[in-house]
Amino acid sequence: MPILEGGEETLVGGQAVMEGVMMRAPHSYCVAVRKANGEIVTGEKPLARLSERHRIFKFPLIRGVATLCQAMKLGYDALRFSTNVALDDLTAKDPQSKNQAAPRKEIPGWAMTGNLLFSVAFLILLYKFLPLYAVTRLSKVYPVLAGHMAFNGVDGLIRIAIFLAFLYGVSRLKDMHRMFEYHGAEHKVVFNYEAGQPVTVENAQRFTTFHPRCGTSFLMVLMFLAIPINALIPFDAFWAKLLCRIALLPLTIGLSYELVRFAAKRPGSVLSLVTAPGLWLQRITTQPPANDQAEVAIRALDGAMTLEAAQGGELIIA
Repeated sequence: MPILEGGEETLVGGQAVMEGVMMRAPHSYCVAVRKANGEIVTGEKPLARLSERHRIFKFPLIRGVATLCQAMKLGYDALRFSTNVALDDLTAKDPQSKNQAAPRKEIPGWAMTGNLLFSVAFLILLYKFLPLYAVTRLSKVYPVLAGHMAFNGVDGLIRIAIFLAFLYGVSRLKDMHRMFEYHGAEHKVVFNYEAGQPVTVENAQRFTTFHPRCGTSFLMVLMFLAIPINALIPFDAFWAKLLCRIALLPLTIGLSYELVRFAAKRPGSVLSLVTAPGLWLQRITTQPPANDQAEVAIRALDGAMTLEAAQGGELIIA
């Protein structure tokens, strides 16, 4: 996330899930998860590109929002698959399941949907409400912050500080650290594929875990770009500002996507510097993977590529 889409680009990407990796190609995706017994299980599905189904999603700004929505939907499906595999492992450990056929446990769709909605509300609270509330309170103590530029500048710095603190905090959790290792495995395998070399564990481990198209880079661009965009809001009332910032999210997402897309296609240009903070931040969100984790990422890529070939898809490396 986000997966770059449109034209002759490198149309391979993915994300980490619980004990696994999801990889996608232009018209297919595959989730590979390692079970507690060492077995790797996969789930593959064909995937329709939005820009091919609806022409409007080929236009700048709009395609960024559509791509992010699709990436979130894929992430939702992949996480649900990996969670259900984890539940299977728990069922297998249940003493009762050894004596009788226990029904397969699955996370119900409403529970995952509720979790997704809660996550969106939590992110709005954390990155929209809290920074704005904090600067509003500070501006009453420090009048210098009452100025439009100063207010939005400090607001942006607080938002970025919250984001960095949150990421660092979750990275200290054992389960999240392991997921970040799978994130690193995904990046290494994508680099291996894009280099045109045979995709093997040995070859993949030679590459870095820092990838410019990573969702981390996108989020950092989003954070920085929100500062000048929020400065365009003419209202002074707290709730009016908050509602306008939420309403401007699609524009901010669309512009951020276009910047990351442009920078990824021109790695030596000045604009490639926009992805630099995201690459630095990947020192937290990606970790060096073990060989067995890279193997899972390769299995996910193989599954996506096999399904892509079966559909007659053409893969182009820019």
